[in-house]
Formats: sequence, C-alpha cells, structure tokens
Amino acid sequence: MNDMERIDQLELEMIAFNRGDPTRVQHLMKVHRFAQLIGRMEHLDGHTQFVTECAALVHDIGIHPAEEKYGACNGPLQEQEGPAYARALLEKLGLEGEDVDRICYLVGHHHTYTHIDGIDYQILVEADFLVNFYEDNLGAEGVDRALRQIFRTPSGKELCRTIYQAPRIPADQALTV
Repeated sequence: MNDMERIDQLELEMIAFNRGDPTRVQHLMKVHRFAQLIGRMEHLDGHTQFVTECAALVHDIGIHPAEEKYGACNGPLQEQEGPAYARALLEKLGLEGEDVDRICYLVGHHHTYTHIDGIDYQILVEADFLVNFYEDNLGAEGVDRALRQIFRTPSGKELCRTIYQAPRIPADQALTV
C-alpha cells in the first residue's frame, strides 16, 4: 500500500471511528485538507507530508473517548486520551514505529502552542486553527491575535489572511502552489 492509499484508508477508519457524528467527520476532513495544502505550499518532503496528513486525520481522536470517560472533551483531555487510540489505529494500518510515535506525539500536543518542535506540528496547529476560526465563529480580533501569535508558515499566514481578512480579489490573483 502506498502513502496515498494509507492516507485514504486512515481517513475511512476515522470516518468509521466518528460514526454518527458528522460534525467531527467534517472537522477532521477540513483539517486534513488544510494541512495537506499548507504542506504542499511549503514544499514538504514526501515523508513529512505523509506524517503531517496522518496527524491531521487523527488529531481529534481523543474527543469521543474523553467525552465517554469524563463527560467533557477540552483540549487537555483530548491530548491525554487521544494518543492511545491513535496508536492502535496507526499500528493496525501498518505504519512504521517512528511515524506512529511522532503522530501520537502530535495528537498529544495539538492544543499546546508552546515549544512547537517541527514543521509537521506547526502545520497541524495552523490547519486546526483555520477550521476552528470558522466552526467557532471567532471574530476578527481573535483571528488577528492567533495570526500574530500562532501562525509561522508563510503559507498558513497567507491562507489565514486570504480567508479571514482580505477583501475579495480577482481570480487571476489567486494563491498558487
């Protein structure tokens, strides 16, 4: 199975994991697509792109377990509960040990915005923010603050500005990969 097929299989597994919860399914698919796009715009090598996309697909895997266990699913609980579920799923799909470890680390830290230690981590955080701005109906002030404090990749910054801040521009001036 090649990387694209593994990503598709992981996406299907996550849809099944979130069965009956279209909000979670929609969220993971949007975060994945933004992570994929930012990674491509940043010209990640193939391996880092793969790890980033896998992490984006499973980043919120701890939500349902946290809700069942604690009746809540805040960021720290997601980070606490998510890695074990991610590990089981990733190993089932035959991912390499180091990749599983890194993806689980990202799942266990995706709500921690200090000490971001890699481009995969940065892109995951930015992709999640791009989706959460919309889903949480965050106002311009919150977007501006996050853009200044959280976003680091040129591509993530440009997407954020284009989606949430910029006036509409003609199609011939659109972003390119």
